[in-house]
Amino acid sequence: MQSKALTVNEYIKSLPIERQLAMTKLRKVILANLPKGFEEVMGYGMIGYVVPHSTFPAGYHCDPKLPLPFINIASQKNFIAVYHMGLYCTNSLLDWFVDEYPKHCKAKLDMGKSCIRLKKMEQIPFELIGELVSKMTPQKWIEVYQHNLITRTKPD
Repeated sequence: MQSKALTVNEYIKSLPIERQLAMTKLRKVILANLPKGFEEVMGYGMIGYVVPHSTFPAGYHCDPKLPLPFINIASQKNFIAVYHMGLYCTNSLLDWFVDEYPKHCKAKLDMGKSCIRLKKMEQIPFELIGELVSKMTPQKWIEVYQHNLITRTKPD
């Protein structure tokens, strides 16, 4: 279910208390580690981190009026989701994350194409998520995005 919240704080306040705590901590970790140049927004009913139009005027190819999405976090029915487009588009980053995850969390990695599903609030690997978000600058994300859009292949 997509949230209709217009602000990040409104979104977090709408969650059950245990989810508020986890999402607040996750947000703080992301903001503390996210390279300069990304902006925090509400988008698609989730908290998002995007490359703004001021940096990438072309915007998102699916809807150029929107900024280029990079990461979203959301409280879903049965889990907290971290959607990291860099994992979807970069083999080396995905391989690194899959290798590192067991070093930070006892729970089995539950992951889709770009979605990391975190089912147990007490087992969220905050430190690993922080390291993950620090690994790609807005400029690098633009390069990966454009390469993938043109060639439809994942760079290493």
